[in-house]
Amino acid sequence: MKGIKNINDIGIRTIESELSAVAQLKSQITDDFGNTVEAILKTDGRVILTGIGKSAIIASKIVATMNSTGTPSVFMHAADAIHGDLGTIRKEDIIICLSNSGTTPEIKVLVPILRQRGNILVAMTGNLSSFLAQHADYTINTAVSHEACPNNLAPTSSTTAQLIMGDALAVALLECRGFTVNDYAKFHPGGALGKKLYLKVKDLYIQNERPSVLKDDSIKKVIVEISSKRLGATAVMDDGTLIGIITDGDIRRMLEKYTQIENITATDIMSKNPKTIEANTLVVDALSTMRKNNITQLLVTDGTKYVGVVHLHDILREGII
Repeated sequence: MKGIKNINDIGIRTIESELSAVAQLKSQITDDFGNTVEAILKTDGRVILTGIGKSAIIASKIVATMNSTGTPSVFMHAADAIHGDLGTIRKEDIIICLSNSGTTPEIKVLVPILRQRGNILVAMTGNLSSFLAQHADYTINTAVSHEACPNNLAPTSSTTAQLIMGDALAVALLECRGFTVNDYAKFHPGGALGKKLYLKVKDLYIQNERPSVLKDDSIKKVIVEISSKRLGATAVMDDGTLIGIITDGDIRRMLEKYTQIENITATDIMSKNPKTIEANTLVVDALSTMRKNNITQLLVTDGTKYVGVVHLHDILREGII
């Protein structure tokens, strides 16, 4: 049994080995990389990624990245392709085949069939003299000098190289398309990431009560309003105009300052010029305002009209932090 230090050293050595292997990819980018990107941009079809074994897993990940960044893609397992899945391919589609050796039996069966169909075939391989590379329209070189595996057998550095080259293709495509943050939001409506890009204050405040008191209302009414609406604050209004805010913190400070509170009104303890946020503002910007001002709620306005309150807890419930 190896000690913890020796185990850690193995981890470090593996990382260093893969870093060294993939660093050489920069020198392996050729015109075929750019030609592949241009072909994908010009086609009305999709990108079909295929492979066998570990390469198939990497191909599936590249498909996910491309789909999420504006390049319609489909994964087709190389073994399944020759048993019916060739029906996935349309004549306009571009096929990227991943195989480190480029000589596996499944690839040797599949490649001639793909050539007969007339689709553009791109090889992503570590063997430029392989069967796959020799029959492809374009070849993307993912060769590595050595696997991180000490026996130089288990796909490690080679699959990392494929993954990185796939990311390079996806990023080149999204930049050439002028893919924006708004475009990204359309493809990621779920989860915290998507919500940061599209969720607006108006989507949250409508779920809350709309606490408000008049400027001359008694402190008892103010306390009841804050307590019943459960947002930790209330707006103070004067003839329909927002003039201030009272928070539960203001109530505590009042109780510490005064012994007689019967004659105190909302105007006496409110904070003037309260922090507000427009209803159409992104929630992530509302959160930034709260953090900057060390507050937990913002009064929401629609133009000049007070319409409600958005609370820090509303934002946290959406997973935006």
